[in-house]
Amino acid sequence: MRFTSPWWLVLGGLVVVALVAGAVTASRRRSAALAAAGVAGGGRRTTLGLWLSIGGLAVLALAAAGPAASVPVARAAGTVIVAMDVSNSMAATDVAPSRLAAAKQAAGAFIDAQPHSVDIGVVAFQNGGLTTYRPSADRAAAKTAVDRLDVAGGTSLANALLTSLSAITGRKVVIGKDGTVPDIGFWSSATIVLFSDGEDHGSDEATAVAAEAAEKAGVHVETVGVGTTAGATVTVDKFRIHTALDEDTLTAIAKTTGGSYHPASDAAELDGIASTIDLRLTTHREDLPLAGAVTGVAVLLLAAGAVLTVLRTGRLV
Repeated sequence: MRFTSPWWLVLGGLVVVALVAGAVTASRRRSAALAAAGVAGGGRRTTLGLWLSIGGLAVLALAAAGPAASVPVARAAGTVIVAMDVSNSMAATDVAPSRLAAAKQAAGAFIDAQPHSVDIGVVAFQNGGLTTYRPSADRAAAKTAVDRLDVAGGTSLANALLTSLSAITGRKVVIGKDGTVPDIGFWSSATIVLFSDGEDHGSDEATAVAAEAAEKAGVHVETVGVGTTAGATVTVDKFRIHTALDEDTLTAIAKTTGGSYHPASDAAELDGIASTIDLRLTTHREDLPLAGAVTGVAVLLLAAGAVLTVLRTGRLV
């Protein structure tokens, strides 16, 4: 149990201690006066209402402190990794204002469309892959991670897939030295949505093995092609390089994993991706406010104290 405003406990404790001390002192004086007059006092029965009232104040102070209990809560959840190509070719302007800008816009719309039962993570990739935002339910943070991306370097689709799988599993996923597919368990509750122009400067074999690793783990890869097949020219380190959308590579990756290829113009089709995910049952802890129940107990004690005081003394105080 924790308290949102613990200082109320201190203040309430001081008030209750003062009231108890005053009640005890008054009770002793009253008993002494009655004894001196030869009158038998009512003993504890006459002060029961007072003690109930003081107890009610103590419980009320506890309620004011905002008690909350941490309880386990189950929910059906899935994971989507938004993998963003940030290689130099994504600076091409065959899609206005640029491929990366178009990919960011599509990714942002996709993130907004996902239900709260799905956690979103963001991976940026070029020659290597970097998890820029780990999967969580915070949509604003995921979109901010996407908006911060900028172009640099070449492209490795294999690293994009492996880094995405690492973000899903929580541990680094690599291809074996002999080129074997790593066994990372079964993660059908996860999907990778890869935004790229499809140009791959890495090994085709490594990309195929990484796609097989995703397929073996039950992770679908939905690919989104950004750019045009006619292509455009970009300047990299003072060299002019022609770059074009490679739909065949993106389609092959998606097909291997049981996913689908989507042109950027049809990216809105991804909005319902959560319906294809086998949601898993997860448990997390949430604070359950107890102030209402505690306040109810305090009111009952105060009411009981007031009734007993009236019945026995004819006065409320």
